This record gives sequence, C-alpha cells and structure tokens, in this order.
Amino acid sequence: MPFHKSILLLALGAMPVAVCAAEPFEKIDASWNELRQRSDVDGLEKLIDERFVLVHSDGQVQYKADYIAQLRTRTRVNGPILNEDVKVRSYGNTAVVNGVSVQSGVSNGQPWSGRFRFTRVWMQQDGSWKIISSHSSRIAEKAR
Repeated sequence: MPFHKSILLLALGAMPVAVCAAEPFEKIDASWNELRQRSDVDGLEKLIDERFVLVHSDGQVQYKADYIAQLRTRTRVNGPILNEDVKVRSYGNTAVVNGVSVQSGVSNGQPWSGRFRFTRVWMQQDGSWKIISSHSSRIAEKAR
C-alpha cells in the first residue's frame, strides 16, 4: 500500500491490523535502541529511511544525515535505553510505536537523562522495515 494511502487510513481512524513480517516487529523496533546504544552507524544507515525526521524532547529537529554524523563523530553518545509500556499498531505497511523510554547520554559534552514518551513511525519498503519518524517528549518529574 503506498505511503499516502496509509496516512489516509490513519486520518480516517482505520482499525489497526496485525503486523505481518518474518521477524516479530517488536524485535525490529528494539533494534533502533540497540543500534543507537552501540553507535552502530552502518546498522542505522540501513534502518533509517532517507526522509527520516527526528524530533528531540527539546524541540530540536534532525534529519538522517545530521543524526548519523553526530553518532559517527561521537558528539552524541547514547547510554542505556530502557523502553516501557510499548504499544504497536500497524496499518498495512505502516506501523506506529508508542511507549516510554528511560535513557541517558552525552550530547556535545553535556550529559542528559530522563524519562520520555516516544512515538516512532515505521514503513515497510521492499520487504524491510525502515524508521521514518521519531518524536520524544520529556516526562516532567513530579514535585516532591
């Protein structure tokens, strides 16, 4: 199904359908974090679509080339990443993943950590899944 039809189905509130893939989709989605933790640029190059858009919790927007360059030059280093409450919905060749991520790292020499709600959008192309968008929002710490 072409990408524009998937978006139309999403907009019309189509019911999710099961993800059909030889490998369980949860494993494919988990590879996103595994590759980022290892700064595996070659693996990420294959996993990330050329039109990829990454929206960080601070509102910064990055595209594939910028994100890969950060990892390659080690100006961004991801620490442990733990996902919680992950839900996957599939609409034909498009899958939307929501959850909570607990993670830390260093960007441009500045350490960061936190809990983040995330949304990732994947699209199946030529028999393989590619991540096309990722967005995270920091979950505010409760006042003590």
